[in-house]
Order: sequence, then C-alpha cells, then structure tokens
Amino acid sequence: MKLKTMMTMAAAASLAACTTGKMNEQRLTSGIDLGNLDTTYQVGTDFYMYATGGWQKAHPLTAEYSRYGSFDALQENNNVQLRALIDSVAALKNTQEGSIEQKIADLYRSAMDSVRLNTESMQDLAAFLACDGYRSPGAAQKWIEEVWPRMMRQGVDGLFSLYIGADEKDSKNNIVNLFQGGMTLGQKDYYLENDENTMRIRAAYRKYIVDLAQHAGFAQQDAETMCEDVMRIETRLAQASKSMTELRDAEANYHKYSMEQMKSEFGGIDWQAYFAVFGVKAGEVKDMVVGQPDAIHEVEKILKEESAEALQNLYLWHAIDMAANYIDDEARALSFDFYGKTMSGKAEDRPRWKRAVSSVEGCLGEALGQLYVARYFPPQAKERMEKLVKNLQVALGERIKVQDWMSEETKKVAQDKLDAFYVKVGYPNKWRDYSKLVITDSYLNNILASNEFDIQNMIAEKLNKPVDKDEWHMTPQTVNAYYNPTTNEICFPAGILQPPFFDMNADDAFNYGAIGVVIGHEMTHGFDDQGSKYDKEGNLKQWWKPEDTKRFEERIQVMRTFHDNIEVLPGLHANGSFTLGENIADHGGLMVSFQAFENALKEMPLDTLDGFSPQQRFFLAYANVWGQNIRDEEIRRRVKQDPHQLGKWRVDGQMPHIDAWYEAFHITEEDPMFIPKEARVQVW
Repeated sequence: MKLKTMMTMAAAASLAACTTGKMNEQRLTSGIDLGNLDTTYQVGTDFYMYATGGWQKAHPLTAEYSRYGSFDALQENNNVQLRALIDSVAALKNTQEGSIEQKIADLYRSAMDSVRLNTESMQDLAAFLACDGYRSPGAAQKWIEEVWPRMMRQGVDGLFSLYIGADEKDSKNNIVNLFQGGMTLGQKDYYLENDENTMRIRAAYRKYIVDLAQHAGFAQQDAETMCEDVMRIETRLAQASKSMTELRDAEANYHKYSMEQMKSEFGGIDWQAYFAVFGVKAGEVKDMVVGQPDAIHEVEKILKEESAEALQNLYLWHAIDMAANYIDDEARALSFDFYGKTMSGKAEDRPRWKRAVSSVEGCLGEALGQLYVARYFPPQAKERMEKLVKNLQVALGERIKVQDWMSEETKKVAQDKLDAFYVKVGYPNKWRDYSKLVITDSYLNNILASNEFDIQNMIAEKLNKPVDKDEWHMTPQTVNAYYNPTTNEICFPAGILQPPFFDMNADDAFNYGAIGVVIGHEMTHGFDDQGSKYDKEGNLKQWWKPEDTKRFEERIQVMRTFHDNIEVLPGLHANGSFTLGENIADHGGLMVSFQAFENALKEMPLDTLDGFSPQQRFFLAYANVWGQNIRDEEIRRRVKQDPHQLGKWRVDGQMPHIDAWYEAFHITEEDPMFIPKEARVQVW
C-alpha cells in the first residue's frame, strides 16, 4: 500500500523464505492448511472460494466484526500479546512519575476505569467544551476567539486539514501541506449521492448529531439547530471537495504558494493568526502546498457567510463527536450505533480492553513497540526478511528488463529507482521521545494531551527542517506495510511478520506466495500509475518517456475496465479508477514474487506436498492472505472509501491476468474465469 492510503498486511516471528544452509536440512511443511479449502468449488470457476471457503466456514462473522479476515485474526493475536505487555507494565510497583511505564499503565487504566468514566467524565467533557453561556448574546464569537484555538491545538477538526511533511517537488525538505477537510463522514459522496443506502446513512447521521449533542448537555432545540448547521456547512464543504478518485492525481493536487501569495489568493483566512494558535511565529511559515484550492476558497466563503453561532455549532460538534469514545458508556454506545452499526453493519462493540489497548497504541505506539519487539521479534527475523526483500528487488529488476512497453532509457531510470529503495524492516533505528507527554487519570484529557503532543512534536521536528528518512509512519506492532513515494521507501513492521503471511516452518512456495507478494506489492507501488510520477529521490517529476507513459496507460486501462465491471453487490460495481493503484500493485506483487520464486526453485527444487505442486501452493498461499467474511454494509462503505479491492476480488480479480496461474492449475477456455491471453493485463 502507498503511505497515503495505508493498506494492511501481515507475517511471522522468523523468515524461512530464504531457505539456505541448515534450514534446508529441515523438512519444511507446505504451509497450506487443507482445512482452508472448499473443494466443492472448482478452481477455474471461483478460485477464491476454492482456496478460502473452508476458512470462511470456520471463521463466521461475530457480532463484533463487520469484516473478519486473515488480517483481523492476526490482529487478535497481537491484541492478546499487547495486553500481556501492558499488564506486565501495570503490575510494576512504584514506577517513577513521568516514566514510560507510568504513562503506559495510567493511560490503560484511564481507559479501563468504567466507574470513573460513568461518573466523572461528563465533567471532563464540560470543561473541554467550555460553552457556559451558550446562546447568550455575543457568546459564540467570544467562544470562537477564546476556546476554539485551544481545541485546535488539541486536534479537533475544523474546516480543513493541515500537516507538515515532505514537499513532493523538493522531497528532501518539509513544507506545510493544506488539504480539504471538515467532513465528519470522511468524503463527499455521503453528503451528495441520493441512492437509498446513502440517504439512509445521512438520516442516521442527523439522528446521531441530535442524540449525542443532547447527551452532551444541549437542549433538544439547540441540538436540532446544531444538526442543521453541521449538515449545511459540511455539505458545502463536500460540494467544493474532490472525490476520492480525483485525490489520487498527485500533480493535480499540488499547488505551491509563498505566504505572501496565500495572503493574496486566500485572503479570507487570517493565516498569521491561524499559525499563531500553534505557537508558530510570523514569518516562520514561508511556503505552503494547497492540495485542493477550491475547497479552501469555500472555507473563505463559509467564514464570511456563516454566523458565529453556526460556526460554533460546527466546531462544537466536531469536538463532541471526537470526545464520544473517551467519556461515558452512553456516549460510546451512540457513537458505535452510528459508525459501527449503521456505517459498517457491526452488531456489537469491541470489549473495553481492546479499545484500551488501541488507545495505548495510538498515544504511545513506539514505546509499546519497544516492548513488543524485545519480546516477539528476534534479530534473525529482521536479517532474513531483509534477504527476502533483496531477492524481490532482484526479481523486479528482471521484470523491468523484459518489459516491451518500456524504452531502454526508462528501464535504466526505473532500475536506478529500484536500487535506491530505502528498506525498513521490523522497527525504527531510533525511538520516539515521549518525555513531554503528561498522562493522568482522565481518559479524555489523556487523548487531548496526546493530540496536542503530536501536533507540537510535528511542528518542532518538521517545520523548516529537512525530511527525516528514518521516521516511521507505523508502529512496529502494526499489522501492515507501506510504500512512501516521497522517501522512496518500503516498510515492513514486525507485526506483519507472522502467519499467514510468513511461516518459518513452511517452504518457499508458501512464503513467496504470501509475504513475498506483500513485498512485491509495496515495491510495485513505486511504479504504479501514481508512484511512477516520483523519481528515485522522491520528487514529483516526470521521468518516464512520454511514449512509455502512453503504452503504460493503454495497458492499465485493461485493469481499470475489468474492475469497473465487477458487481460486488446487486447494482453496486467496484470503482476501477479508485482502486487502480492497488490493483496494479497486486498484479505486480504476484508477477515479481513468482519470478523470485522461480529463481529460488532453480537453486532448490521443491516437491509436491499435500497434493499440490510448488506453483499451486504459491497461489493458494496468496489467496489465503485474503480469506474473509464481510457484511454488505461494510462492502458499501469500502467501495466508497477504501482504495483496495475487496478480498475476493484481490484474488478472483487478479488470477485471470496471471499466466502462471493458468499453467499451475491447467485452466482452459472451458473454465468460467478464463480470459484470452490478449485480453489480460500485460504490465509486469
């Protein structure tokens, strides 16, 4: 996955995919759990169900989940491990005030203390909202001037989003980046589309606003007014915002301005006052990149045209909505009823301890990660993973050489970019310093303090400073992986290095089919329809020859059209443009990892095991990574918001385009999944 979209992946506490030396003296298993199969399905009719149908039957959806798959199963295991680590810290006596141990223990306790949450947290909320005298003459404007700046520092969403990160056209240096925002529902479709399901969600959102505002202490009439103000302003923002597909175009979302130009082009916003809220002095912000100028112009209009009372209502709502998960059980239930049940189809909330573990991860992630790595990630695992990554780099280089759509000049530059990949495995080289974060016994205040700490840390570490390539954008325990185009890096946290993604007891067929494809996927992101627009230094720059780009676009159109035609639910189709980058990366990951696997077979041939050839086990291992059960509501949500295809179509949408799959399972034109060779994707 690309860093901007954050795709999840997973794998084991040690790597056997580079089976050399003494490891080859062992009798490695196939790694394939035959119970995961459902042989009532035919390989060439529905490979996904053939490979994962047994797993799905053995892992029915529980009330807690809207989707339960291999990733979730691994995360459940990680949750247990993390809870044990936190419990061991909490059991320590006489921990020093301000120590990491004190912070982890007290944050966890504040999340678990249901008695305090249900008796005292509403006082914390009242102090946070600070809206005594609400609706008194002039109170709204005074609140905006005095309270709203403090909320901004505590991470409450306003009308747009801002962060400090790499300048995409000067990737060695950080810059202030401004993006569209202010939409509680995340993206514009929920406000503007009028199909039955979207209108149902909007109606439920209205009810949620009124119910939660009343629970927070507002009278019914005031809560209803707040709802109208929120819906009107957020809909205005949605109308001016870009779609999820439009946001994928990096060049179209890059507009650099000097501060003087910002004051001229976006004069409806007092930028000096805005940055002063965060302690940034006049003149410190010299340049900004505005992702979506139309959305920021709409913010100017909203600030001019909406009343102080309406703006206060919007800001209060964003604060109340954020706080709902960190106060009493009734507020949490209202939040879950909307986001969990209505949006995703879940029937039951996660137990309190899982939510508490998640909060510790969110606030003290690298501190917890140090404990996790020490206990669960041995040094040899990191070494072996790095070797496997190198094998995949060699294979991708070989794939680049044989592409007839690439000119020799572009191939050379592509190889240079591949050679320049910055590989991160397991955990950071340096750990984050949490000494300035203060943790107390108030859950809400701890979350607010953590938000403010993160914002101030971002300013201190990044404003007017070069990019730190050693920074990690995931914690070591995360079940995930990413490619970051501006640093040209691929990252595989320790949490991904476990079954079903990597199994030290399984042979190369399994490990190349699972974690190998994950690695290849992330590498391919550097050359997909967006990653290919960044050079080896991470700069947004055209480095392909125009005719190569044209041939590439023609070939990936096959992928776009194929996925556009997939009907994921009756009347609902996948979005081939929105998911294009991830689909290309899946295709490339399969092609590159299979190449690396064939290279490994030349040195160490494998036998048929459990009735399957090595090549068949490769594809079965890949399919099992995506085994899952999912509710219809979650399918609809993901089609709108997730740039990754659904699990089923990451398998059945990819196999028909992989020649080696046809050969491994003897697929012929008599099989329903068969696609003529000339109609298949021909990229990697």
